[in-house]
Amino acid sequence: MSLFLPVKGGGEIAVKPSKIICLGLNYLEHIRESESVNVQNFTDEIPTEPVLFPKMPNVLIAPEEPIILPSFLHEYDFQDLRTDYEGELAIIVKDRIKNLKEAEAFDHIFGFTCFNDVSQRNLQRSDKSGWFRGKSLDTFGPIGPVVVPPGLIGDVQDLQIETRLNGRVVQQSNTSRMIFSVEQIMAFVSRNFTMEPGDIIVTGTPSGVGPLQDGDVVEVEIEGIGLLRNPVRNE
Repeated sequence: MSLFLPVKGGGEIAVKPSKIICLGLNYLEHIRESESVNVQNFTDEIPTEPVLFPKMPNVLIAPEEPIILPSFLHEYDFQDLRTDYEGELAIIVKDRIKNLKEAEAFDHIFGFTCFNDVSQRNLQRSDKSGWFRGKSLDTFGPIGPVVVPPGLIGDVQDLQIETRLNGRVVQQSNTSRMIFSVEQIMAFVSRNFTMEPGDIIVTGTPSGVGPLQDGDVVEVEIEGIGLLRNPVRNE
């Protein structure tokens, strides 16, 4: 099934990335909660360059579609089974890029939207390969509700970002608090990987991440973009 999102100003975009590249540890306040998150390679050290990890396209779901907590997780002997929400700003790449300069970044962005980087913490702690599996389970990437082109977003480094769980504010920050800016992220990612049209870059989460349970409703809202809302269900 294809996922289509409306584009502010008219039209729509089919969300079919070849890859999703995400940043970890891009807000200082999130780094400071490393002890409560408690996953491997998540420390209180401030990174000197963007910390990258992948998510697979199978994670993507539209607004109002359910985040599914997989039943197979109960087959493990995990203590305190925990899958977290992470509200984030996402970038959709406009065209094929490689080795961008920071000053060129906005010429190659199709638009911005909200993203929920749902993360299975027990797998992040235990898998020898690191974060990959815990970040890429089905439905672990809600996206939307609309894509806003760069010319309509205003100052992308000054947007309020808020996550609510069952109506209660759990994350509240501003994109001005990113360690690495959108321009720096675009340049760094494109130096490492050739990015194709429609690929997605997710820019990191502020503090306040926490667990999801069956029956929850999680909302990610970013100023100038709108509200991404998804229910949570056990498989």
